[in-house]
Amino acid sequence: MSEHKTTKNHLISQLFWQTEIGADEAISTYPLVQDKMTALKQYMELLEKSVQPDLSLPKTSPSQVNVLEQTNSSGANISTVDSEISDSKKPGSLEALTTLNELKMALEKFDGCSLRNTASQLVFGDGNPNAKIMIIGEAPGKDEDKMGIPFVGQAGQLLDKMLKSIGLDRQQIYITNFIPWRPPGNRTPSPLEISQLRPFMLKHIQLKKPDIIVALGGVSAKALLETELGILKIRGLIYEKKFGSDKSIPILPTLHPAYLLRAPAQKKLAFYDLVMLKRAISKGLVTH
Repeated sequence: MSEHKTTKNHLISQLFWQTEIGADEAISTYPLVQDKMTALKQYMELLEKSVQPDLSLPKTSPSQVNVLEQTNSSGANISTVDSEISDSKKPGSLEALTTLNELKMALEKFDGCSLRNTASQLVFGDGNPNAKIMIIGEAPGKDEDKMGIPFVGQAGQLLDKMLKSIGLDRQQIYITNFIPWRPPGNRTPSPLEISQLRPFMLKHIQLKKPDIIVALGGVSAKALLETELGILKIRGLIYEKKFGSDKSIPILPTLHPAYLLRAPAQKKLAFYDLVMLKRAISKGLVTH
């Protein structure tokens, strides 16, 4: 096979991969040369000087999801998008569950998703079960499938560094994935698989009762917000959504660490999102 053909196939595979994770929008017409590295402290100071969105959480009706948009003033524009996640498909057996351990056992017995047949084991959650910051990723990878713990591979190590940059560690957050079994070859979960496991994630959120949800990557963000928009179009905002309860929960979509490993120039966007999380904590809207 020629070098040209190999390069072409590689570029095509990279394009498909970025589309699958939601990176479906070009930032610029031409490739950019990576800027020289800036010290993390300096970078965070620059972000703090940027326009700060209002993180106050207005009350909404049960059928609405609110978007807190950036503005040049001290206020925030609010727009309505999709309705809340419906629990009409939630298995009746989930209604009686009262603890995360009971939910884990219910998932271990669930045979309605074929992914469990190809995965080594269930990957449920990690971190502090009592934490009010809930991080929801996409699905386990090879390392996670082997160890049974979410985000322990290279992407997980980067996530730990990202959290550390704003003063957090795994004892202050709770982390899980929308899909608890590794898809074969780390492929993107199908719409059917997401639909099959949505009731369990809904119950997971209801049991956790987080102050805020950080949605890592396009699959998680799109599934939680029930939108077809790519992650680059919905990140940078804090959304409100109800998950079968009276209280709305803020959702902060951001880029997945696995994507950042392959597109390091985008780390600045993820750090901006983390600054928003830090501000929410400093304002007392999130406890940890």
